[in-house]
Amino acid sequence: MQVATAFTAAAPLVILGCGKMGGALLDGWLANGLAGEAIRIVEPNPATALSATAKTHGIEVLDGAEGVTETPKAVLIAIKPQMMEDVLPALAERFGTAPLYVSIAAGTSIAAFRSLLGGDARIVRVMPNTPVAVAKGASAIFPGEGVTTDESALADALLAAVGETVRLNTESQMDAVTGVSGSGPAYIFHMIEALAQGGEAQGLDPALAMRLARQTVIGAAALAEASDETAETLRVNVTSPQGTTAAALELLMHEKVGLGVLMTRAVGAAADRSRELGGNS
Repeated sequence: MQVATAFTAAAPLVILGCGKMGGALLDGWLANGLAGEAIRIVEPNPATALSATAKTHGIEVLDGAEGVTETPKAVLIAIKPQMMEDVLPALAERFGTAPLYVSIAAGTSIAAFRSLLGGDARIVRVMPNTPVAVAKGASAIFPGEGVTTDESALADALLAAVGETVRLNTESQMDAVTGVSGSGPAYIFHMIEALAQGGEAQGLDPALAMRLARQTVIGAAALAEASDETAETLRVNVTSPQGTTAAALELLMHEKVGLGVLMTRAVGAAADRSRELGGNS
C-alpha cells in the first residue's frame, strides 16, 4: 500500500494536533508524495512553519474537528494527553467508528482511548521518533483489537513511508520502545554535544569541535546502516589494541560507571515515565 494513494480529498487523513512530532510526520509524508488536498490538519495554534507548509501544499488547517466535513479514512492523534478528554469524545460523536485512529501519544493505552472514543473504536498505537521528518525514523506499531488486516497495513504504510517500522507483540512493550527509539534521538544529540565539549577541553575551537563531532556521528550512523556487521564488530574494527580508541573505551565501557550502565538507566527512566503517564506504574 502506497501512502501517496491511500488517502483522497473525499477520504482524507486528519492530523489531530501538529506540533513537533506531527509536523515531522507531515514533512515525511509530503516528501513521500501524499497530496495536500488529502490532508486535514486540526491545530488551533499553528506554528509559522506549519502555516507556510500548509499554504505551499494546499492543506486545510482547521481550528477544530468540527471543521472536517468529510469522513476521515484515518485520524492521527498527536495532541497532548491532557487535551484528549475534551477533543476525542466530540470526534467520536461526529465520525463514530468509521475512521482508523492512529495514536502517537506516549503512555496512553488503547483502553484509555476506547474509554473516550467508544469500545468499538479501532486504534493502532505507534511510537515514532523525529527522524521521520527525513525518512529515517524508527517506529514501533501495535494494532489494537478489531483493527482489520487492511487497516493494519495502512498504519504500516504510513510509518514505513518515513523510516523503518517494527511490530510489537504486546502493548506493554511500547514503554520500552519509548525509552529506546522514541526518546533516543535526544540521547544522540546530547552525545554530539558531549563529544564536542571533549574536543573543546583538548583545545579545539568550539565551532570546529562541533563540526567534527556532528559529522563523526553522522558518518558512524551511515556506516552502521550500510554495513551487515553488528555494532559490536564495527566497534572492534575501529579499536587497535593499546591504541587511542582503546584508551577511551576503557572509560566508556567501565562495568560500573560506563556508558552502557548510564544508557540502561536513561532508557529505564524514560520507560518509567511513559508508564507513569499511562497510569501503569
